[in-house]
Amino acid sequence: MTTMTFAYQDSKTMVRRTLRRIVRYPSMTLMLAGMPVVFLLLFVYVLGGTLGNGLGPGGGGRADYVNYVAPAIILMTVASAAQGTAISVAMDMTAGIIARFRTMSITRTSVLTGHVLGSILQTAVSLVIVIAVAIAVGFRPTAGLVEWIAAIGLLILVTTALIWLSAALGLVSKSVETASNLPMLLVLLPFLGSGFVPTESMPTGLRWFAEYQPFTPIIETLRGLLLGGPIGNNAILAIAWSVAIAVLSYVWARHLFNRRPVR
Repeated sequence: MTTMTFAYQDSKTMVRRTLRRIVRYPSMTLMLAGMPVVFLLLFVYVLGGTLGNGLGPGGGGRADYVNYVAPAIILMTVASAAQGTAISVAMDMTAGIIARFRTMSITRTSVLTGHVLGSILQTAVSLVIVIAVAIAVGFRPTAGLVEWIAAIGLLILVTTALIWLSAALGLVSKSVETASNLPMLLVLLPFLGSGFVPTESMPTGLRWFAEYQPFTPIIETLRGLLLGGPIGNNAILAIAWSVAIAVLSYVWARHLFNRRPVR
């Protein structure tokens, strides 16, 4: 067998291990999907009427606001699922199982690959739940087949990037508690972008940050693809940010995994 074959077989085994954990503890998936659903219901039914009227001359209250906020909630779902990856990686690093893996003849990167691919599948389940709830409360995407394929492709790219970043954050954490807190910024970034209100309504300093942080072009691209709005150069920026985060996080995670002593 070649090195690539061994790596593939080991990664497949680790993915199966992660999926069994997910199936054994379905409450984790429900919890990761539950927070975005709570935010969706809160903003649509409590704040949607007021915020929807503030979207501009065409603002139509709650009905328009649910379409505006849904892409941000979708991205928040990805960030929430990534937080679960950091916790799972930290649990492995502190529970002693990695010490056992390192004594076995397996490809080292397969351990992280199993976490990442398993989390991507878990995120897909969470996204289906959140999108179904969004449609139930009034989200009405106008995307055709091509736009949906493009949106799904972007979500896969963003999910991969954020999960590799969370895997690195889980490795750099000294405890599971720390790992649960470090990725919280990923969940908060949609609030500091164009996810919930237009950036034009923000103070100058916050507006500058909102316009240049990575989540804003991702949200605007999803919004344009799903609702038929203008995208401009946001798609290029969204892909560039996602690829950069994915590559840098992958390199960082591998370095940490190979260098960090197991507790």
